[in-house]
Amino acid sequence: MNVVIIPATYNEKGNIERLIEILEEEVFPKIKTHQTSILVADDNSPDGTGDVVKNLMKRYKNLHINQGEKKGLGAAYIRAMTHAIEKMGADVVFEIDADLSHDPREIPHFLKKIDEGYDIVIGTRYSSGGSMPKNWPMIRKMFSVTANLIVRLITGRVHIHDWTGGYRGIKKQVFLKEREKTKMYQGYTFQVAFLYKSVMDGYKVGEVPIHFADRELGRSKIAPIEYIINLLKYVIIERIKELKRFVKFLVVGGTGFIVQILAQEISVRTGFTFFLAQISSIIISKYTMHSDLASLTQAYGAAIGAETAILSNFFFNNTWTFKDRASQKNNGNVFIRLIKFNFTSFASIIIQFFAVWIGVKILGVDTAIWSVSIPTRILIVIPTIVLIIIPLNYLIYNKIIWKRQHEQDEKTLKS
Repeated sequence: MNVVIIPATYNEKGNIERLIEILEEEVFPKIKTHQTSILVADDNSPDGTGDVVKNLMKRYKNLHINQGEKKGLGAAYIRAMTHAIEKMGADVVFEIDADLSHDPREIPHFLKKIDEGYDIVIGTRYSSGGSMPKNWPMIRKMFSVTANLIVRLITGRVHIHDWTGGYRGIKKQVFLKEREKTKMYQGYTFQVAFLYKSVMDGYKVGEVPIHFADRELGRSKIAPIEYIINLLKYVIIERIKELKRFVKFLVVGGTGFIVQILAQEISVRTGFTFFLAQISSIIISKYTMHSDLASLTQAYGAAIGAETAILSNFFFNNTWTFKDRASQKNNGNVFIRLIKFNFTSFASIIIQFFAVWIGVKILGVDTAIWSVSIPTRILIVIPTIVLIIIPLNYLIYNKIIWKRQHEQDEKTLKS
């Protein structure tokens, strides 16, 4: 793979030369299986950072520079990564701080993760093996930990330990997919936005524990108060957007539940399920000692109700909840999706059939609660749907029926 390391610089004259020399003299010689180069993303630093890089380019032929107007960290990375992929043929691009806060000697560990199949690999200070500078004052440590913890809790992705760090290896297809979605975040919020969009699109995230070192020269460009405000604003708004889909899913599920109970009760009360039980009981009795028509009757009612709900849920989810994915080419036409939907939902029919069948055999056709007789089939179906069917179906809908487009995009890029 063609790997391009991209340090973003603004007034890093005292640091960039040391970083480049470590990469060229110590790190790159150890990387045998990939082609490596450096692209410095410089925002026209007035201190002469660009001139330092241009002088070093005479010594290192795999060193390049990409300069542009200062618009923020995110804008610099978007500009430079686009250049690396489109002009240099990069397969993997790296973010790394130019001030040596990130140890460039960790790059082989990042590449190992990418070789293992991860799409984006992040350096983490907050998992086992990672750390922050010991000389940082307590207030700065608290700020760093708190900002990251807020993002983990609000997004609900606590398994990702470091959302705010800027040491990352990113596959080409991930960047191309997320570029348009994140180009408006020109400052430090870009880091969180890019990772969040990648996670939302189902890309596989790996982690490498790192020791974050304090810079020796220059000063940090982060404005703490502005940074935390922008960060909070972003993650809260994005989380609300994400939850909208689940709320829609619950509304559709509620509608489907009403449809299911109606279909179940009609099929039982009209005697249709009793008819089915009589026919199937003749076949079943040849192989077993079964002779209980009551439990079979109720179980068939649950199965018919489940199938009716499945059809209802498919229609409303296809036209509302997952409307944005319904037209994606990798999800097929509506008829194919309906067949796939029924096939993958077959487990929920079986679960409800046997749950009601067993429940009726144990409790009887009706169950008395507070002196009120309630059909056992209804008492069994409700918790089965809430505790098992809803979580199972939401997973199936996301991963199979209305899956994300990026899997198809990856196949296209590879071809």
